[in-house]
Amino acid sequence: MKIETRAVHAGRHTDPATGAVTAPIHLSTTFERGADGEYPRGFSYSREDNPNRHSLEQCLASLEGGKEALAFSSGLAVVTAVVQGLEPGDHILAPDDVYWGLRKVIGEVFAKSGLETTYFDMTDVAGLRAAIRPNTRLLWLETPSNPLLKITNLAALAEIARKANIVTVCDSTFASPILQRPLEWDIDMVMHSTTKYISGHSDVVGGALITKFDNYLFERARKAQKYGGSVPSPFDCWLTMRGIETLPYRVRAQCENALKIATFLSGHPSIEAVHYPGLPTHPGHALAANQMSAFGGMLSARVRGGREEAMATAARTQLFIRATSLGGAHSLIEHRASVEGPQSRTPQNLLRMSIGLENAEDLIADLEQALRADS
Repeated sequence: MKIETRAVHAGRHTDPATGAVTAPIHLSTTFERGADGEYPRGFSYSREDNPNRHSLEQCLASLEGGKEALAFSSGLAVVTAVVQGLEPGDHILAPDDVYWGLRKVIGEVFAKSGLETTYFDMTDVAGLRAAIRPNTRLLWLETPSNPLLKITNLAALAEIARKANIVTVCDSTFASPILQRPLEWDIDMVMHSTTKYISGHSDVVGGALITKFDNYLFERARKAQKYGGSVPSPFDCWLTMRGIETLPYRVRAQCENALKIATFLSGHPSIEAVHYPGLPTHPGHALAANQMSAFGGMLSARVRGGREEAMATAARTQLFIRATSLGGAHSLIEHRASVEGPQSRTPQNLLRMSIGLENAEDLIADLEQALRADS
């Protein structure tokens, strides 16, 4: 079954009580026991499981080609659940340009947990072997990366990790299951902020963890979800399922727009550099072409002149909205270093853009007028 069909059908069925094609929202917090005291319909209490969450998890596992999925209340709840499953003294390898929220979870939420962390350039496959320690238990990957759009060789790093008995997790939020399926490259688990492309309408916050095989970190994440309570509401699950129905077509349109905009920006005199794997000049272009079906709807550009010029450019846009997040129908632009704070490693002249579903010519015209004052 092709992914477009699975996006519409996986995890769904007509309502047996009414015949409704669209699933109802099951708001009940508790479910009836049978005469023997058990739960004949499989549901007992909505924190532990819920029909809407069950459907969403089935759908996400199908989209990624995984064995099982867990839905969480946010992407960072997924990160927290995975890191919480490690033991004191365990070592984590993570990308040097990883999403800043992961650094916050490891460095602040679990600051006293005794974990060791190395932030490493994951494009250096040969160097990764030397970075592994006897106590390395988790290899966290992110490709394309946020916000520099670096591309990681999933198959190569998965092979290195497997030989060292290290669990691999890939944050594939920027790609979505439409463009990249890390489990097919022998990654153990894949995570998403379903807030972004998967939901796709900027109206629901969520996260997901999908596993290829049974492993101890997934089972510990399941306990964190079930007993820690970081679960999405039935309505959040319903909204996410609604978004998934159009996911393949939304993402492909955003990819087409992003390539046109990246090409325009790469030739503009006010732009110092464009980070987009769809450009032949991108150092990860060939690798991305091999492990992705298209290059994504995210890009970042570095404005000549520094932070002030970048901020001013973002302020002059009229169609692009200055806002954090990505993957929705509206095109967004933000000065990423300001969002990440004073400890940010992101270049001060970098603007991150989430390309939406507007006409590409209109978006290019908007950027052209915003950049004209800098030319």
